[in-house]
Amino acid sequence: MSWLASATRWLWDFLVGDDPITAVGVVAALALTALIASTGTVAWWVMPPAVLALLALSLRPPAR
Repeated sequence: MSWLASATRWLWDFLVGDDPITAVGVVAALALTALIASTGTVAWWVMPPAVLALLALSLRPPAR
């Protein structure tokens, strides 16, 4: 395996890990925060509910 493939695989495992839904949720929450902040509005309040929602989503029982 080439070093590029190894680095890509490590980066994917580091960023996404076992739960790609949580990774997408974090990216979406950061994008929403940036979008709101770019309008000049205070955007600190976006992340706490996003963290709580993503935590609840990640702790749900797995589907059988």
